[in-house]
Amino acid sequence: MLKAFPFMALAVVVLLGCSSVGQVGIMTGPQGDPGALLKQTQAYTEVGPTQGQACRYFLLGIIPWGDSTPNAAMEKALAASGGDAIINASVETSLYGFLPIYNVFSFTCTTVKGIAIKFEPS
Repeated sequence: MLKAFPFMALAVVVLLGCSSVGQVGIMTGPQGDPGALLKQTQAYTEVGPTQGQACRYFLLGIIPWGDSTPNAAMEKALAASGGDAIINASVETSLYGFLPIYNVFSFTCTTVKGIAIKFEPS
C-alpha cells in the first residue's frame, strides 16, 4: 500500500477535475416555443430517458476546439431520442486537466439528462 502511494499521488496531480450539477426543468429545441408552452397547454408524448454530451478541448490553454454549451448537449440528446424537448432536465458541467500546472491539455464537458418528449400536433 505504501509503495502505491507515490503513484496515486502522481495520478491525482496529473489528472484533476471538478464538476457541478444543476436542475433546469425544461429545455426545448429550436422548433419549440417555451413562452407558448407556458401560456397554453400542449399535448406531448414521453419518448423516454435521454442524455447528450458536448465537449470543448484546450491545447496549451490557448488553442480551443469544440462546443461545450448546454444547447449543444441538448441538441445531441434530442437527436439521439428523436424528441422535441427535455423535461426534468439536469445539466452537469465537468472540467478536467492533464498536467494542470502546465495546462498542457484540458477539456470541459456538459452533459444534459432528462426525459425526452415529442409534441403532439395541434
